[in-house]
Amino acid sequence: MAKPTHIELGFGKYGTTIPILYEDRSILAIDKPAGWLLVPFNWQQTKRNLQAAISSSIAAGDYWAKSRNIKFLRNIHRLDGDTSGILLMGKSMGALETYGDLFESRKMEKRYLAIVRGIPKDPEWTCELMLGQDPAEIGRMVVDERNGKESETHFKVLASSKGDSLIEARPVTGRTHQIRVHLKESGYPILGDELYGPPDKRGLGLRAFYLSYTDPFTKRRIHINAPIRDFLKPYGFGNVTVETRSPVPGGGERKPPEKRVGG
Repeated sequence: MAKPTHIELGFGKYGTTIPILYEDRSILAIDKPAGWLLVPFNWQQTKRNLQAAISSSIAAGDYWAKSRNIKFLRNIHRLDGDTSGILLMGKSMGALETYGDLFESRKMEKRYLAIVRGIPKDPEWTCELMLGQDPAEIGRMVVDERNGKESETHFKVLASSKGDSLIEARPVTGRTHQIRVHLKESGYPILGDELYGPPDKRGLGLRAFYLSYTDPFTKRRIHINAPIRDFLKPYGFGNVTVETRSPVPGGGERKPPEKRVGG
């Protein structure tokens, strides 16, 4: 029997199906749904804890895991609870360390799509800011020139319609809420962002749609894509064509645009 192409959590109307986008001996890449936390905001808030749900499913011997002989699966990096898209998970502690080092050393090419309020004047720009925890509100990030950590994101406008825009974001660093804060500080907050932007019934307009890296074992270049059409349609950008491979040979960074915010 073929291995399932999805992770099944729960049953019936209470169940969740999570597509598997890529797999090898060391890692599993899934399409994380919006609304699932990786780490609870507080330890009482566990109803939608994705890591806990996956671990419980493995322990129960569910077929998606049993067919792969998976006994361990942990997220290598993080996505915010309301952000959907590519999440890399390690099948062993060794994989967590090895692939975690790729993120730490900035050798992962990450690309996101963001739906923002407003139409940027510049087609491309870079935002560099010092970010730190908001002392007045737990879980919120602010610009903190004195004690914050450096952060950098490249942005490109892909389309605009009816006062909103579709933006491609390429974070260089990986600070908490980095893309969300950078777009807010640039003057173009993400739709549906409860902390930094205008409310929107469609949810947070942010999706991790592309991940690329050199496999640390085989040295092959890996390209992982998440579907985007269903994400874009509710915002009126369903017909926009988005580049789904690195424009630079070897997956390196493009030369950043001159326009900069902060720094």
